[in-house]
Amino acid sequence: MTDLLASAALAILQVGPFPGHGAMPEVPEELGDRPPRSENVEQAPPTELANCLRQASANPEMALDTAQRWREGAQSQLEMAQSAHCLGLALVQSNRMNEAREAFELASAEAPADNPTYSARLAAMAGNAAMAQGDAESALPLLDRAGELALSARDNELGADLRVDLARVLVRLNRTEDAASALAEAREADPLDAQAWLLSATLSRRLERLGEAQNQIERAATLAPRDAQVGLEAGVIAAMSGRARDARASFQSVIDVAPDSPEAGRAQTYLEQLDASATE
Repeated sequence: MTDLLASAALAILQVGPFPGHGAMPEVPEELGDRPPRSENVEQAPPTELANCLRQASANPEMALDTAQRWREGAQSQLEMAQSAHCLGLALVQSNRMNEAREAFELASAEAPADNPTYSARLAAMAGNAAMAQGDAESALPLLDRAGELALSARDNELGADLRVDLARVLVRLNRTEDAASALAEAREADPLDAQAWLLSATLSRRLERLGEAQNQIERAATLAPRDAQVGLEAGVIAAMSGRARDARASFQSVIDVAPDSPEAGRAQTYLEQLDASATE
């Protein structure tokens, strides 16, 4: 009970200023840059695909040959997709990203029609390969298709995750309204996705829609009351809204919960900026 009360109290603190426009970042790294996803490989027999993927990680050149031989003897549509999947991963390991993107696109197209979730994951891998080349324009339709496939399969958790990925790419392309729409789809697909609420709040704050940002960060704090990124964003929104006391409480909560984190360092900087503003 004590832990629950502490978490609840922290959530209240986190949604409680922005020392001024330009003093804090408009788009934190967590919105602009997505950490690499560990793709889930749980499709069909773990034998051949798992072995090929392990080989791709250890010896990509050998895996390229293995995947090609597998394709030549494939007995089903699923095997065709899986062999292209392995081929793509071996190409990633060899830093041949353009060819990897093409292999993942092929694998997604070859995935059986009754397994849209697998096709969605492969399309997302193609999009990630494009992003690894810095080619956001090519990544955009791939991630859009991936999200559509996941949502059509009623895999709402994956669909929300992929809509968040799409929003990140749209932000890079300065299509912020489209990014906001993608994040709205993510929240609708999985209302319990704290990351979708956090990034929605970040984008709303960037667009100076502070009422929306406050509502969204409150939801994120309810879902992830001890998340340092949530506390940091809550403080920035409060600061921009002119609520210095709430901002200080949020920034201090980040330092208390994750004292050695990068977020704590930023929170301390923001507290110092608030203090400096108060003495001017």
